[in-house]
Amino acid sequence: MSTMLLNRNTSIDSAVHRQNVQVLLEKIAEADAILVGAAAGMSASCGFNFFYQNDAIFEQYLGDFHRKYGFIGAFKGFYYRYPSPEAHWAFLARMGYMEYECPTGQPYYDLMTLLQGRNYHIMTTNQDFQFTRVVPEDKLSAIQGDSRYYQCSRRCHDEIYWNKEMVYEMNDAIDENLCIPTELIPRCPKCGAEMEPWVRGYTFLEGKKYKEEYRKINEFLIANQGNKILFLELGVGRMTPMFIQEPFWNLTYALPKAYYITINPKDALLPQELSQKGWAIKEDIAAVLQDGAAHMSGKRDSVCMI
Repeated sequence: MSTMLLNRNTSIDSAVHRQNVQVLLEKIAEADAILVGAAAGMSASCGFNFFYQNDAIFEQYLGDFHRKYGFIGAFKGFYYRYPSPEAHWAFLARMGYMEYECPTGQPYYDLMTLLQGRNYHIMTTNQDFQFTRVVPEDKLSAIQGDSRYYQCSRRCHDEIYWNKEMVYEMNDAIDENLCIPTELIPRCPKCGAEMEPWVRGYTFLEGKKYKEEYRKINEFLIANQGNKILFLELGVGRMTPMFIQEPFWNLTYALPKAYYITINPKDALLPQELSQKGWAIKEDIAAVLQDGAAHMSGKRDSVCMI
């Protein structure tokens, strides 16, 4: 499907906000099935900006690494060329510890309020495992990996390993030089190579766990392709639209009873071909989900009164 994007760059006032929330609630109520696709903007809406900025959470957990190495945000820290494996794993341990300790963002709870009692599935490119705290495993597909797991860096075998205990042990052992002891570096139990986080990269293991994530999505789509299905996109930017946004556009275009909603304060894009089958909400994700959830819960003191 070739696309031309509609211009929905207007400023948001209270009337537009009410209409946006109303459309969201109506389409959720009408849907026989809901496939949610969430990306980095979902966690950013929680105030978690530590992947790309030195926010308060970054400073709390990774500020010492910034002062030593100078990088901005955990994303650049992840790909930084450290002077030694011990220094590299000290950063990975601290970053993993930060993700484990980070509280669950309110927008995740609000989304689940909106989905309560509905036939839904969630796919996400996020690797911060926020969704795993609120969504049953059979209803969640982490299509770009999950940083709770390690894999062999050589991909010598098709297995991933739960890492929480390793992360906490390494973090506790970080010394004043921001290094861990050599003997704590996680190594593959098969070939002895270093492990690495199971997240999208040059050596990302697309094995049985990866295929299982897509199997769940495909089964949901096959079971609901003839039903009224809502594709709800949350926080997908321009870095990787091919994983969620573009498939959602194509599926909405192809399936006769499908509808598409995108919520994004910056990149809420709606193809012209979907002008009668979609709605772009260019607003803060947290505000829209909060007011939608408040109405769904019957909290009439919400700022949005439908």
